Amino acid sequence: MRKLFSLLLIAVTTLVACRPAQAADNSEVIVGAARTADYFPRLKGKRIALLSNHTGMVGDKHVLDLMLEEGLNVTTIFSPEHGFRGKADAGEHVSSSVDPVTGIKIASLYDGKSRYPAKEVMDQFDIIVTDIQDVGLRFYTYYCTMIDLMNAAARDNKEFMVLDRPNPNGMYVDGPILDMKYQSGVGRLPITTVHGMTLGEIARMANGEGWLKDGAKIPLTVIPCQNYTHQTRYELPIAPSPNLKNNHAIYLYPSTCYFEGTPVSLGRGTDAPFEIYGHPDFKNGTFDFTPRSVDGAKNPPQLNNLCHGRDLRNLSDEEIIAKGVDFSYVIDAYNNTNLGDEFFTRFFELLAGNGDIRQMIKDGKSAEEIKATWADDVEKFKNQRRPYLLYEE
Repeated sequence: MRKLFSLLLIAVTTLVACRPAQAADNSEVIVGAARTADYFPRLKGKRIALLSNHTGMVGDKHVLDLMLEEGLNVTTIFSPEHGFRGKADAGEHVSSSVDPVTGIKIASLYDGKSRYPAKEVMDQFDIIVTDIQDVGLRFYTYYCTMIDLMNAAARDNKEFMVLDRPNPNGMYVDGPILDMKYQSGVGRLPITTVHGMTLGEIARMANGEGWLKDGAKIPLTVIPCQNYTHQTRYELPIAPSPNLKNNHAIYLYPSTCYFEGTPVSLGRGTDAPFEIYGHPDFKNGTFDFTPRSVDGAKNPPQLNNLCHGRDLRNLSDEEIIAKGVDFSYVIDAYNNTNLGDEFFTRFFELLAGNGDIRQMIKDGKSAEEIKATWADDVEKFKNQRRPYLLYEE
């Protein structure tokens, strides 16, 4: 049997944790892709396009291998940011290709050309199946890619299926709802920064709320996880992208990703991306590091420059989660670099999803004062999303 991922398993992205994911009742979480009896019969006789990457694993097998072993007709593979094997840098364009093992065409959705597949690609299948590990942030691009494919499915009358996976940040909701004038590749829907939803739930909400283009609806099937609730502390078995190497970084991600909209290094090119931050001009720093060119971060900010700043690896998971979206790190860097207006780039607003936060930081507002400005957004979104949830809150 053809094995696309036999070599990938040897070179797979860094493991996040060795212990199995446990639900609140201490039983093992079963991801949607593992429930083959619930979705294989629905795929029989159909031409299938698969949106997945290196995270689409069921035990030691990739979902693509499971489908091929069952004799299902997978005609197309869609690859997201970081590519099908999850090795490309953030934002790096990934070319379409052909898998050398199976001969299946890989259509990149991150090649810098178009968000939507060409008609000749769409003509090759009847249904799109999504199986990819998300981390629950509005600016994490995998859900954006899924939404783009849902729009393409609506345009060309295709079915859509999501094999659901847990959200490691699914235990809370925080941050402002995206102001849609800042809609971009790092913000596709009017949702809070930390939305607390799985990809299956987001797909249901986008379909139900009329968020697809022109309010379109598509035939949507979600295969839910079992033994999962939104309070499950789910440890990812595989790093979802090259610079989110562990759950600690994933918990900090809602607060440290904003450095992508500044000249401050958040640790890309080190062994602790998203867990440290610094800049050559940072005053009163307590930690030094030098970003280097490495796989997954070939040209990181402040490459080869000695940076002074902070190490957040001593913070407990519980402390990070309790703070939620926390601008105190950005405020700290802003105050200690003395860069003034040069501290922020336009990308900062796209990540924040809000045009007021930059000015609040410049005006000396505290992280607590900034957080208070989106309290109503959080409550509004919690109520709006409730009909689409598949798992106990």
